[in-house]
Amino acid sequence: MPNDPLEGEVLPDERQLPATPVPPAELYLLPLTEKPFFPAQTLPLLMNEAPWLSTVEAIGETAHHMVGLVVVKPDDTDDVKRADFHTIGTAVRIHHPVRADGKMQFIAEGVRRFRIVEWLSDTAPYKVRVDYPNEPGKPESEEIRAYSVAIINTIKELLPLNPLYSEELKFFLNRFGPNEPSQLTDFAASLTTASKQELQDVLEAFALKKRMEKVLVLLKKELDVARLQSQIRERVDEKMTEQQREFFLRQQLKAIQKELGIAKDDKTAELDTFRERIAKLNLPEQAAKRIDEEMHKLSLLETGSAEYTVTRNYLDWLTVLPWGVHTQDKIDLERARKILDRDHDGLEDVKDRIIEFLAVGAMRGEMAGSILLLIGPPGVGKTSIGKSVAEALGRKFFRFSVGGMRDEAEIKGHRRTYIGAMPGKFVQALKEVGSANPVIMLDEIDKIGASYQGDPASALLEVLDPEQNADFLDHYLDVRFDLSKALFICTANDFSIPSALLDRMEVIRLSGYITEEKLAIAKHHLWPRVLERAGLKKNQLTITEGAIRHVIEGYAREAGVRNLEKQLGRVARKAVVKILGGAATPIKIGTKEIEAYLDKPVFTKEKPITGVGVVTGLAWTAMGGATLPVEATRVHTLNRGFKLTGKLGEVMKESAEIAYSYVASHLKAYGADQTFFDKSFVHLHVPEGATPKDGPSAGVTMATALLSLAKNRKIPRPLAMTGELTLTGQVLPVGGIREKVIAARRIGIHELILPEANRRDFDKLPEHIRAGMTVHFAKRYQDVADVVFG
Repeated sequence: MPNDPLEGEVLPDERQLPATPVPPAELYLLPLTEKPFFPAQTLPLLMNEAPWLSTVEAIGETAHHMVGLVVVKPDDTDDVKRADFHTIGTAVRIHHPVRADGKMQFIAEGVRRFRIVEWLSDTAPYKVRVDYPNEPGKPESEEIRAYSVAIINTIKELLPLNPLYSEELKFFLNRFGPNEPSQLTDFAASLTTASKQELQDVLEAFALKKRMEKVLVLLKKELDVARLQSQIRERVDEKMTEQQREFFLRQQLKAIQKELGIAKDDKTAELDTFRERIAKLNLPEQAAKRIDEEMHKLSLLETGSAEYTVTRNYLDWLTVLPWGVHTQDKIDLERARKILDRDHDGLEDVKDRIIEFLAVGAMRGEMAGSILLLIGPPGVGKTSIGKSVAEALGRKFFRFSVGGMRDEAEIKGHRRTYIGAMPGKFVQALKEVGSANPVIMLDEIDKIGASYQGDPASALLEVLDPEQNADFLDHYLDVRFDLSKALFICTANDFSIPSALLDRMEVIRLSGYITEEKLAIAKHHLWPRVLERAGLKKNQLTITEGAIRHVIEGYAREAGVRNLEKQLGRVARKAVVKILGGAATPIKIGTKEIEAYLDKPVFTKEKPITGVGVVTGLAWTAMGGATLPVEATRVHTLNRGFKLTGKLGEVMKESAEIAYSYVASHLKAYGADQTFFDKSFVHLHVPEGATPKDGPSAGVTMATALLSLAKNRKIPRPLAMTGELTLTGQVLPVGGIREKVIAARRIGIHELILPEANRRDFDKLPEHIRAGMTVHFAKRYQDVADVVFG
């Protein structure tokens, strides 16, 4: 080898090289990371130049040009320490070293195993003293020959499964014969993809029989993996071949059918589908013209173009809509009343209002041009009333919630220029129901949002205006569609709806239920539904009327019945646990058992607060009616002053100021000390200070509390009142009379003071709500004072 081994070398053929008579006792080391090098191998090796250049140069200066290749534990050869080298390696002869681009490449020819005896250097180039142990075992023995045959047969089985093995076999046979068991074993080990440690174990096995046993196991594993890979590849190829064959046959079949006129291509088939749909529709002139234009355009486009897909989808929407398709209304008032009574207990005034609405439609001959707004607390049955109306009319029903909707495109659709453009919710509803006159329910319309993407509430104006929706224009369709025959029913919890939208609706108020109504609803609707959901039969669990009443009054006092259904569901679930635990059926639940199922009542029997300066008012909230006690007290007599607490809104603070001013200026007229407020610091408080309160309807209540304080007289009997007060003593009307009357009945107050202008609202209440109530109507505050103080 020349002095500079990295300039390349020309050597005679390996078979003509003189064998090294005595292997060198000292060797330089180079590391291997992937797997060990075996004596039977001849392979090219590639290494980084930087850390091992000095080692290769040192090898070039030796007479034998041999190096020791040893596996190291790390996966990177650039930073290898002495402790990382294994003890057993292979001595190899280097041929044709080449250096380029920071890399070194050379051909390594395996010679013999060695064992490191002593380290002669601790840093690169690493030099060691080695010995070459003999291989125990007789190569010519019958047992060794049998192992050799087994290895050769396994290699034969591997050859058809992986053609690369045949090339390696040729290299091996150029150097060794098949009757050399040691070299054959090492060659067989080098063929496998076993782990680094498994192959190192083979290299370290000097005993020939032991080594052959290890290699035979590795070969068998390799054969199993190769067979599995071959089977997987065959399955994939077979599947691909079948799909390709099927594809070509289908294409040939299409071509033959087209030639014979039996079948059409995809475009023609789609155009025919659209024509079949159009034949069933009663298209207006504008829509028919647009569809003809798009059909002509589609016939000219290539099926693979993006414009083809857009036009096809557009035509799909245009032809699937129910143009001129209407269901026949079944306007039978008696049948409608039965459906409403079947689905809802109570709500008599609401049912009457809906029957009136249906009657007007029957008289006109069509139900069009009306938008109903059902407004009331949660859980009072707004959505279910909409379903009942649809069933009573025999119309299709579609419901979607607009609560939280922020994008006006959900109402009026996207422009077709956008990717993924879709029509709005109303066009989607018409497609789903297949009728141009469905009942469409818009839930939670008071919770509709607005954002930078638009104002959906304003977009609804065109949809819900009877004067405009005959020519509703969706941005995606870009063709006018008649929505005037659809019946729109909206629901809301309160009146926080844009005034322009509210102006287009007919409002139907749903107030809360009183105990008797809740009891009927629970018996006829909620309890059977609870049993069904729990998987119970009527004869397995029964509940008394008194128990249901106790649940209503002690656990579910809200205006609606949703929480009542939840509490009854809790009872049923606990009963199911008992039944599955082996309890005898039927389980009967009475008033006494309710607390065992639902713990202590959330609500206790309320008693109105009484005392000087304390008056019970009535309030309306989005959750229904509520009582609102008002307290007034004199803090001290050092100076004049007035303080308000109770988290009151601006309007309520103004009502308190008006009440204070009115009472202070009319003390003499009401028989009180007219100098009382001159020397009194008065504090007015509305309890439940964490709850925001606002509105003018507590003016009369606050004035009465202040007058009671000034006269030092408490109200002698349970009495509640509501009304707005002016500075001149006028009592103005307020809203929510039904809810307020129900709230008074709930806590046992049966005497009320209401504004005179609300007399008609009280007279319209159902008889069962008015029964037993004593109501005084006041035009001026003098009327209130006369009732309270006599």
